[in-house]
Amino acid sequence: MFAVTGASGQLGRLVIERLLERVPAGQVVAAMRDPAKGADLSRLGVLVREADYKRPATLSKAFEGVERVLLISSTEVVGRLPLHRAVIDAAQAQGVSLFAYTSMLHADTSPARLAIEHRQTEEAIKSSGLSAVILRNGWYIENHLAALPSALEHGAFFGAARDGRFSSAARADYALAAAIALTSEGQAGRTYELAADNAFTLAEFAAEVSRQSGKTVAYNDLSPEAYEGVLTNAGLPAPLAALLADTDVAASRGALFDDSATLSRLTGRPTTTFEVLISTVLHK
Repeated sequence: MFAVTGASGQLGRLVIERLLERVPAGQVVAAMRDPAKGADLSRLGVLVREADYKRPATLSKAFEGVERVLLISSTEVVGRLPLHRAVIDAAQAQGVSLFAYTSMLHADTSPARLAIEHRQTEEAIKSSGLSAVILRNGWYIENHLAALPSALEHGAFFGAARDGRFSSAARADYALAAAIALTSEGQAGRTYELAADNAFTLAEFAAEVSRQSGKTVAYNDLSPEAYEGVLTNAGLPAPLAALLADTDVAASRGALFDDSATLSRLTGRPTTTFEVLISTVLHK
């Protein structure tokens, strides 16, 4: 059986969908904090089980009979490592044969603060002795698109990435890669640097939004402190705003760029372009 943690989340749901194209529903465990959110999956025959990173006993029970586990990283801004360790320990106790983890692009060398706990989690997985595959996901295009309504209203995107290039891919592309890695043989010991085939600067992203929307949308590059202030004024919690501003600074140093095309090779198809995704959002 195959288990996906965080299965009610945006990425988790997509991974479950891709898994159902490859294995029978009865072999898929959707592990989530609130099983009520998986009622529709239950109707499809998926095994929905409670799995709360903060309640280790639920994790061990969720992994009963499971051979392969995908740990989708926690969305906690800080304090992810203890939560991830609980999942690793439960998988180890149940003797899973393959453990997959959604890490961050170039986690071993990235200057981004966001990479620290990903790097620590990778080290914990290695120390556990589990046979593992590491999926180092790049930035999500959806992270950029979240600011689209505000950008159209105010005529500007804001950031602190200078002319750093983002090899951002869609959640759907990362989900397909995860499902393939989880169900394929010979994955143990592999680390994938997953990113889009084509990269862009935030200025290029803004220019494409302008072209497609017919409205002038600029990219205003700010100091990290000023960008952090914009994010907090927009209602983001201060710790998250600081982390996102730091990630932009890391992107200016190349942390979110990768031109290896590993993602498209793994999935067997080109990654979805940012132009297509912008069009999809604009024409909803």
